[in-house]
Amino acid sequence: MEAIIFIGIQASGKTTFYKNHFFDTHIRISLDLLNTRNKQNKFLQTCFDTQSKFVIDNTNPRKETRKIFIQKSKENKYKIIGYYFSSKIQQAIERNNKRKGKNKIPEIGIKGTFNKLELPTISEGYDELYFVKIENGKFEITNWKNEI
Repeated sequence: MEAIIFIGIQASGKTTFYKNHFFDTHIRISLDLLNTRNKQNKFLQTCFDTQSKFVIDNTNPRKETRKIFIQKSKENKYKIIGYYFSSKIQQAIERNNKRKGKNKIPEIGIKGTFNKLELPTISEGYDELYFVKIENGKFEITNWKNEI
């Protein structure tokens, strides 16, 4: 089974990437949809119980947050794949400004997440790790290197 963890600030393309690459194969677990950690944990446990592939579509800026998903996934014998979404803060703010209603994040929230962002490392427990950036409106995916 496969556990995918997204890492990146708001409006860096994570949900669009999920829709383009994993919609037909993986369950999406997102605090934007589930609203509470308790619901998220129950949903995650259901994925483990049913051996379903899933994507954690949250910002996951800190290693400590990602560690929980990685440990639980390892305990359940999942392959763990990380995708780090690179984004310049101004580009994310511009994309966010095109959003409507509750999907639009206050600018201070994006900046706050950016300030908390810790780059992932293979040593966290990933089996595979990728770097994703948006160039000319398209996603470019490259294998992770220890430097950016």
